[in-house]
Order: sequence, then structure tokens, then C-alpha cells
Amino acid sequence: MPSSLHVPLLDLTAQYAPLRDEIQAAIARVCDSQHFVLGQEVRSLEHEIAAYSGTEYGVGVSSGTDALLVALMALDIGPGDEVITSPFTFFATGGVIARLGARPVFCDIEPNTFNLSAAAVEAFLAEECEQQGGGLTNKRTGGRIRALLPVHLYGQMADMNALGRLASRYGLAVVEDAAQAIGAEDSANRRAGSVGAVGCLSFFPTKNLGAFGDAGMCVTSDSALAERMTMLRVHGAEPKYFHSEIGGNFRLDELQAAVLRIKLRALDDWTAARQANAERYNALFAEAGLGEHIETPFQEVGGRHIYNQYVLRVPKRRDELRAFLAEQQVGTEVYYPLSLHQQACFSYLGYRDSALPESSRAAAEVLALPIFPELSVAQVEYVAAQIKAFFR
Repeated sequence: MPSSLHVPLLDLTAQYAPLRDEIQAAIARVCDSQHFVLGQEVRSLEHEIAAYSGTEYGVGVSSGTDALLVALMALDIGPGDEVITSPFTFFATGGVIARLGARPVFCDIEPNTFNLSAAAVEAFLAEECEQQGGGLTNKRTGGRIRALLPVHLYGQMADMNALGRLASRYGLAVVEDAAQAIGAEDSANRRAGSVGAVGCLSFFPTKNLGAFGDAGMCVTSDSALAERMTMLRVHGAEPKYFHSEIGGNFRLDELQAAVLRIKLRALDDWTAARQANAERYNALFAEAGLGEHIETPFQEVGGRHIYNQYVLRVPKRRDELRAFLAEQQVGTEVYYPLSLHQQACFSYLGYRDSALPESSRAAAEVLALPIFPELSVAQVEYVAAQIKAFFR
């Protein structure tokens, strides 16, 4: 029989309650101003997020997807170009490349971090590409390899040292998909989004720093790129109604910016609570001796994992475990049930299902557990106990 204890995957009401009065006042301030798009709240948030991310500039946009899109547009990625990225990620990462008429190139992932494998990227560049006409060409497709788009999945940074060296060697621009990683750091204390040409953040409500709807931001220390992305987000207009190129409507609302500014002040405390929950899970699973059944998240030594998700590997009976936990009123999710190279819309790329084995294996094994900051000790212990009961 199900327990009376309920552990949702995420509970945003618990986060909102102590901030309610301050957030309502901020919303009222915006409503009283009657300035709803790209005003002072957005400018202040851009400055604050850029500083938090260790960059010079922030460009507020309408979503994390649009952050990726406008970053690639600012780098002139388009038809005939190819962008190397991870196949194990949210759809937007590959989708924005294809949307611009460019071709996604999927390289496999590291089995411990789930992030893009520098060794796989290096093998592709060395074995399947050649220098031609002053640029790097994919020998099979004839496309120009223009950029590298690593994803900092689940709140932990990809190996930007190794990937950065490859990008420099082959002349590739680097755009970081940091949608799940605001505040994450590598062992050199560099923050997610600050290493490449542009970092792309998402403020979707379920993220560690979530808005009250869709919102995103590009961060960069390149003034020319910041200026161009600022122009592209308003249909390429500079000044108003004068269009030197075609952009899009990627503007950030004042209401979202006002809410995010308040929540940003609590972000480090929330991150610390997520990290404490992760440590508690790790200890409970080790104490229960579940090592033969599950694999807990890997964390880079010296890095800062912000645990946007706490993701187990469950090599056997993953779906049975998930169904059992649902019966016990424990929320879980599979991020992601298909690798992008397995998605029907990318079948034209010609990848065999077995082409990227680590990504395919991850899709069959991952299971995210509740990790939100307000999770109680009793709830963490209950989740761990139910997993122990399932396997014992």
C-alpha cells in the first residue's frame, strides 16, 4: 500500500511562500510603472546575472531556447554550417542548430558526467574532417564545421579545458549550453557560461533559478557579440525601426526580470540545500549497500555541482523502479528517454541507433530523484528507503 508521505519531484510552492510578499511588491512596482518589456528591471538583471556568471555582459531573452538561437545567429551559423554538440540533452540544443539551416553533429558523452566527451569530439575532428579552403570540412557531408556547443548537463560543467583546446586548435567558436548550470564551476573556479564565446541560460520555472514563465539570458565578455545579440533580440533593429539585418522577437519581460532579481539573492542558499540533499542521498545509498543496483552522481573534484537534477544510473529494472516509486508517491523523471540521434525528426542525419552507445545507454538507465532545496530530511530518507525496499 502507498505511504501517506508524498515526495513530489519538485514543489515550487514551498520556494514561493517565504518570498511571496517581496515578489508581489516587485510585480506591483512593474505594474505601477506600466513598463513591461526591456526596461530597468531587465537591465539590472542583466548586470547581476553577468556578474554572478563571471562575465561582462548579459543579454536578457525570452527563453533558454532563444538564448541558444540568438547566440548562434550572432555567430552567423546557417546553411552549410555544422555544429558539434551532445546528443544527450534537452531537444532545444540540437533543435536550434537545425532551425537555422545548419547541421547538428552529435558526438558521444562521458559515462560518468553525461557531458560531451572531448575524446569523442577529438576523434571526429581528426578522423572525419579535413582542412579545406581555409576552414574545417566534414569529409562525409561537405559541411563547414563552425562551432562547438557543449552542454553542462544536470548542473555540472563539461570538460571545458579539453574542449577549449580542441576549439582553439581547429578554429571553432564555443557556445555553452548552461541552461541547467547557473553558478556551476569547474576545478579552475570558472563559472558555467564564462568560458566560451557565449553562455546560454534558461530561467524556465523548474530550473534552479526559475522565472514565473519562460525567460533566458546570454552571457558573454565579448562586447561586439553582446551588442549584436542585443540588436538581434529586437528584430535586428538599431536604432528602433531601422533594420540592418533580420533578427527575431526574443525580448525579456520586466515582470520576469523583477521576479528573477529577488530569487537570485536566494540562489546560493538553494544551491547549498540541493548539495546537502545530494550528500544525504549518497550516504544513505552507500549505507544501504545498493552499489550493485544503482550508481550515484559523479562529481568532479574541485568543481561546483549545483544539482539541477540528482540523477541515478539504474542499469537493470529502471522502469520497474520508477513505477514502484510512483506507487509509493515519489516523483521521478527520465531526462532523457531518447538520445537526440534517436529522435524521429533527426533521422535525416543518418545516425544508426548504435552509433553513440554511451548516449543510448544513458537514455535507458537514468532516473532523476527529487532534489529541490525545500526537501526535508524525512522525505530524502523516505525516498532512499523505498529504493532499498525495491531492490531488497
